[in-house]
Amino acid sequence: MVRVEFLGPIQKEALELDISNLNELADLLKDDEQMKEWLETSAVAVNDTLVSTRDFVLKDGDKVALLPPVCGG
Repeated sequence: MVRVEFLGPIQKEALELDISNLNELADLLKDDEQMKEWLETSAVAVNDTLVSTRDFVLKDGDKVALLPPVCGG
């Protein structure tokens, strides 16, 4: 299982999913109206390391975090 966490202003509880890559995660979340916008603008980290491809292979026990853009000073 892979743990998916939604950080910052994304108001969604963490999920435990049986997925093998980030494409599968995107497919599961794209039908969620709340997540549609965040999927297009958020960075993704796997085990606290930013990744840039949805083909990234996930292993049992991995932690995926969706990191929305933020403003600050």
